[in-house]
Amino acid sequence: MTPSTEFLDAAFWITAGAILGLLVLSAFFSGSETALTAASRGKLKSQAEKGSKAAERALAITEDNERLIGAVLLGNNLVNILAASLATALFTRAFGESGVALATLVMTVLVLIFAEVLPKTYAISNSEKAAAMVSAPITVVVRVFSPVVTFVRFLVRGVLRIFGVQIDPDSKIMSVREEIAGALQLGHSEGVVEKEDRDRILGALDLSERTVEEIMLHRSQIEMIDANLPPQQILELCLNSAHTRLPIYRDQQENIIGVIHAKDLLRAMYARRTEFAGDADPFEGFDILEVAMKPYFIPETTTLDEQMRQFLRRSTHFALVVDEYGALEGLITLEDILEEIVGEITDEFDIDEEHPLRRTEAGDAIVDGAMTIRDLNRATDWNLPDDEANTIAGLVIHEAQTIPNRGQVFSFHGFRFEVLERQENRITALKIAKL
Repeated sequence: MTPSTEFLDAAFWITAGAILGLLVLSAFFSGSETALTAASRGKLKSQAEKGSKAAERALAITEDNERLIGAVLLGNNLVNILAASLATALFTRAFGESGVALATLVMTVLVLIFAEVLPKTYAISNSEKAAAMVSAPITVVVRVFSPVVTFVRFLVRGVLRIFGVQIDPDSKIMSVREEIAGALQLGHSEGVVEKEDRDRILGALDLSERTVEEIMLHRSQIEMIDANLPPQQILELCLNSAHTRLPIYRDQQENIIGVIHAKDLLRAMYARRTEFAGDADPFEGFDILEVAMKPYFIPETTTLDEQMRQFLRRSTHFALVVDEYGALEGLITLEDILEEIVGEITDEFDIDEEHPLRRTEAGDAIVDGAMTIRDLNRATDWNLPDDEANTIAGLVIHEAQTIPNRGQVFSFHGFRFEVLERQENRITALKIAKL
């Protein structure tokens, strides 16, 4: 099965050259597809802002991925089929009927190595550079094949609609936030991204999906001042408190009428002390409401990112949270929101407070019942669900469908929960072990 010398004429070399050229085009289409789909749009955007016209073109043609992929695949299939047809004709002429099998074998090897694996490997390794290089010719290809691609897209969507599959042309397979979160989780699992860095970025991304109700200080834990107390006692309460801002109520704690800042109170007391000379009592006739700020109320459904913007816009760091009926639910500060990003912030007044999480020698976690599920997950890299409850105690109560007593043990979500302490209707301490 050797070709005769008469076969090696001009037609042979023209056909062989055409096949070689088609293989080059196939490699171009395959590499372009991989480069343009694998290239980071963030990196291309950065290069475009630095003046790269090629990166700007690559960004433009990747806006409509469906149109891009359709045009590239159409071109790739055209050249591959044409190359295979020419090779079959060439080998059949040389070797007869056995040339079909030989052409199939040779073209499979050539296409696989030189038109698929080689260009795609390079494109993956240098995706942004390759995407910028091919952006100009691919733009022309997309424009030329646009009518055919539009018809094919219409036909494909019609077929899918028959099977009940609806496609939104403007939708993305994965949102930007999910892409970032997935990249961070993958980077952390591979040891490239530190846990603290991952938690900070994910915490910032989650602000728009979380409400103040989830992180607020519950009203049962709020330190308040009764406006009817003597001025000396009010001053003493402010000095003994670890907080600089305290709500003021009258008659009942639901009736918040102001918020006192310790600095404003001390400044007013100092002014009255210098004003009243001799044995005159500087506390005489002092009204706490004269130096108190107007309370700032917010609904419990406010998102954290919106509330942070409101704090910055209003130049205040303190808000009282109310429910849909206007009843007091708790309070939130700017520091509470920042802690969702950077973690627990302590100062000289609360640095000695007992941490809500500590480990036993056996590796079990002793947890304050009021600790949020999110904080526990961040501290331990667990994945307890927080859809039905915000705190660990709330999760146990939800799963148990009752308020458990001390010593009761439950197992759910792959963990063992033991109630260590209970005060009235509140679970104050639990021991958690991973099963």
